[in-house]
Amino acid sequence: MTSRAHEVILLATLNTKSSEACYLKKALEDRHVHVNMVDISLSPIPDAVDHKQQQIESAAAQALATIAGEHSPDHPVVGLGGGTGGDIILRIMQSLPMEVAKIIISPLPFDPRAAAADNFIVMIPTVVDLEGLNGTVRSVLGTAAEMIAGLVAGGPVWLGQAGSIGMTTLGVTRKAAQSIINRLQPRGYEVTTFHANGFGGAAFARFAREGRLAAAIDMTIHEMTRIQLAGDHAPMPDRFRAAGSLPRIVLPGGLNFLGLGPLDQIKPAYRRRPHYRHSGHFTHVKLTPEEMTHVASALAAELNEATGKTLLILPMGGFSHEDRPGGAIEDAALRETSAECLEAAAIAYDVQRIDSHINDSATAEIAVRALLDRQQGDVP
Repeated sequence: MTSRAHEVILLATLNTKSSEACYLKKALEDRHVHVNMVDISLSPIPDAVDHKQQQIESAAAQALATIAGEHSPDHPVVGLGGGTGGDIILRIMQSLPMEVAKIIISPLPFDPRAAAADNFIVMIPTVVDLEGLNGTVRSVLGTAAEMIAGLVAGGPVWLGQAGSIGMTTLGVTRKAAQSIINRLQPRGYEVTTFHANGFGGAAFARFAREGRLAAAIDMTIHEMTRIQLAGDHAPMPDRFRAAGSLPRIVLPGGLNFLGLGPLDQIKPAYRRRPHYRHSGHFTHVKLTPEEMTHVASALAAELNEATGKTLLILPMGGFSHEDRPGGAIEDAALRETSAECLEAAAIAYDVQRIDSHINDSATAEIAVRALLDRQQGDVP
C-alpha cells in the first residue's frame, strides 16, 4: 500500500491535457507515488479576452482552495500545462508557501522568471508542445516521474534558519560579497545571498517579509535602476522596504548603470553612452546625471520608510567594478550626484561616506562592523 506521505498533487487542464496527465499519473503510481488530480480546466473559451482572464484567475483560486481544504500542505505540487494551463499553474504556485516543493512540466511558451523569482519552482521543459502523446512526450513524462518520485522520497524543502543575514550581490560586486562572507562566517553567521539582477531581489524581499532574515546587507541595489528606468525585472513593490525593520546596511552597488540586453539589441541611444559588455547576454550602460538624481530620490523615499536601524554607506571610490579609474563607466561626478541627493533626503536612515571602492576590503570591513554594531544594539 502506498504511504500517504508519498503523495503529490497534480494540476492539469483535463479538457485539453487528459492523455498526458493520465500518462504521468500512471507513471508516478508505478513508482509508488499516490496522485491527487486537480482539474484546472476552463469552461469553453469565450470570445471576450477579459472574460478568459477572469476565468484563469477563478481557476487558480478554486485550485488553491481545493489544495488548502483537501490535501496536506507538505505534499509536492506538480503542474502539467501549455500556455493557458501554465499561466494558471504558475499563479497557483506563486501563492503557495516556499517550503512546498513545486514542479511545472511545460513547453514554457512564456517567460517564467517573474513567477519563479521568489519561489522554489522546478521547471521541466517538454521541448515539444503538449498536444497528445508521442515518443518525446512519453520520454519527458517518464523522466519527470523519476524526478518527482525522488523528490517525494527526499522530504520537504529546507530553507535554513531565520538567523541568516541576507545580502544582495551581482558579478559587479562579487568581490565585496566574498569579502563580507569571509568576515561573517568565522564569527558564526550564516549569509544568504540574492542575485540582484531584477529577479533575485524579489526573493530577498520575500525572505525578509516572511521573517527568514535576522539582518540585511543590501549591497547591490542595481534593481532600483530596472524598476525606475529600464531593464527586465519581476514585480517587487516592496523590494527596498521589506527589510526595513531589520538591522540593515545599504550600499549603492550597481546603482550607476542600466542592465540591458545583448549589445546588438539595445537602442542606438544607449550604445552612444559609455557602456561595456558584461557578457554576451548583458550590456551595462552608464546612467546620466538626471537618471541618477531620479533613482537616488526614489531610493531615499524607500529608505525613509525604515523602522529598523538603517545605515547607507557610500563608497566614493566607485559603485561597481567598472566604476573605477580607467573603468568603462567610471564617473566620480555621478557618484557625487547620488551622494548629495541621498544625504539631503535622509530622515529615517543614516549616511556614511567612505573613500574606498565598493569592492575594496576596507569597505567590507566597515560594512560588517556597522552591521554587527546595529545587531548588538550599540547604535541608536
